[in-house]
Amino acid sequence: MPEHQLTLSLPATPAAARLARHRAVEVIAGWNAGLHAEVVQTAELVISELVSDAVQYAGAERVLLAVSLDDVVLRIEVRDSSPVLPTPALPCPDSESGRGLFLVAALADRYDAEPTEAGKRCWAEIDLSSTSHRDVGCSLPLQRG
Repeated sequence: MPEHQLTLSLPATPAAARLARHRAVEVIAGWNAGLHAEVVQTAELVISELVSDAVQYAGAERVLLAVSLDDVVLRIEVRDSSPVLPTPALPCPDSESGRGLFLVAALADRYDAEPTEAGKRCWAEIDLSSTSHRDVGCSLPLQRG
């Protein structure tokens, strides 16, 4: 399968996650790569969470989304201009937010956040060979921050 790529520059508004999710699913489906529905649904959720987090916490004017697909991995990257790396932790039970990275960790096979010259990049990878039977666990600290 040849590598497929999508890059979107989105305004950092509350609508960004919805726009990114819909456009990415449309493009991924257009790749005709034979991806299982579970992979596409997982990507949709991961994209939504990473873009939402970038908009909420980064305070950037724009958020950049990149999705790439090769023979073995679907990779999702979100870049913003804030140098502050996210700190994963369990939210308070009554909190209405704070679960984004927890969900990404549970859904993706790998994820991380890295500083860049212009801010940071948060990424997640979905292995194409491991999505049919997934143990939903994570390596997040089990403490409230």
